[in-house]
Amino acid sequence: MPLSLLIAIILIIGVVGYVLGRRRAMASAGGDSRGLHSLPVYYGSNVLLSVLVPAFAFIIIALIVIPLYIDTHVSAMITEADIGEGSSLGLVMAEVRRVAEGLDNAVAMGAISDEMARNAGANASDMAQRLRDAGQVITGEVTGNILAAAQEYRATSKILHVGMIVMALVIALGGFAFGYRRTEKDFRARNVVERVILAILIAAASVAILTTIGIILSLIFNTIEFFRIYPFTEFFFGLNWSPSFSGRGGSSELGFVPLLWGTLYISFIALSVAVPIGLFAAVYLSEYASPRVRSVAKPALEVLAGIPTIVYGLFALLTIGPMLTTVFGRDGLGWMGGASSVMTAGLVMGIMLIPFVSSLSDDIINAVPQAMRDGSLGLGATKSETIKQVILPAALPGIVGAILLAASRAIGETMIVVMGAGAAARLSLNPFEAMTTVTAKIVSQLTGDSDFSSPEALVAFALGMSLFVITLGMNILALHIVQKYREQYD
Repeated sequence: MPLSLLIAIILIIGVVGYVLGRRRAMASAGGDSRGLHSLPVYYGSNVLLSVLVPAFAFIIIALIVIPLYIDTHVSAMITEADIGEGSSLGLVMAEVRRVAEGLDNAVAMGAISDEMARNAGANASDMAQRLRDAGQVITGEVTGNILAAAQEYRATSKILHVGMIVMALVIALGGFAFGYRRTEKDFRARNVVERVILAILIAAASVAILTTIGIILSLIFNTIEFFRIYPFTEFFFGLNWSPSFSGRGGSSELGFVPLLWGTLYISFIALSVAVPIGLFAAVYLSEYASPRVRSVAKPALEVLAGIPTIVYGLFALLTIGPMLTTVFGRDGLGWMGGASSVMTAGLVMGIMLIPFVSSLSDDIINAVPQAMRDGSLGLGATKSETIKQVILPAALPGIVGAILLAASRAIGETMIVVMGAGAAARLSLNPFEAMTTVTAKIVSQLTGDSDFSSPEALVAFALGMSLFVITLGMNILALHIVQKYREQYD
């Protein structure tokens, strides 16, 4: 049974429970709602929540626990010979999951029979070729033990998912019976429903925290797998980026330094464009512009934020790059070899970031109390002195936040870099040379037909983890700056 059908059945049970619970409450009060402790809607909602909350909670827990249990159960079948040199248990399990998924897909497509997929004596090489012929992505070598593990993974997964479906339906029906039985006129349905809704709200508020923890753990675990098969020092201190997809990373040079340099260089140029223009625009719109001008200029600025980054990339490739080439290229100063360069990507990215800086800075400047302006002007300061010495210092925490948001967006940008900066990983001070960034390489390492069990693919997680640490450091630095100025101007 598909998960969507199971959810639909549980929802139907809940709706039926709502109707019957409301009807039972009214019947217990003789048809007069004034005899009830709570409004009739609370009695129906109590039965509805008694069905949905435990059933959905069980499904969520099961969807988390079942894959962990299956991995633990099946990984016991993997031997040292299956892991081999330059690999790890986690990478082999990834291949096992791909083979198991390939078997399911091939059976669904009719390429092989279910009996053939479950055949314990099947030839591993022949089965792998059948899966490839069926269009399934099988990247590594499939040994007999890996095929057996995939078959066990597939069988165990089916059994546990059937058990999950049956148990979820049992819990839903049990919740229906429990909620329905205690529905009577003196039952404090409103109190129960409000407590349950409060718990749901707390759980919803926790989703962001748990999601962040999940992302961090995913990065950490895959980064650890990468550093088990590639030297830590060569990654962080290597000056060359030259991945080789011919083997398991033996001839690859995966130095992080040139990618970090390209990321910071392009981000610096982008912020050099976005911060002054955006901040000056915010000051003009908030302090000098008339209401009529502001009503036109502010929406026009914010239109930039709605343009897709792929459009900015095309703008960099087809417009800004050729314009710079005519001035700095071979026919001009001779500094630029092609349209793709750090300057091309930086300028276009800076244009993209202007609304982030201007809009947020404008909002925070407008939030400065008018009394501070009036007090400064009353003491004899000019308007420009008031802006420089009163308004901007008071608004500095918000301005720093806007700049930080723009910096984070610049560091995480991909499409503009791919189309405007090129793909060369190099260390150079010339802003008119092609370079690349960490995010661009994350995309390139995880696309195509690369073996996920190789360091050339896993390096993407190490790059992502490094980028996360850098942005976290930027946030800590920004908080320190904000606190320092708050102490001075509060």
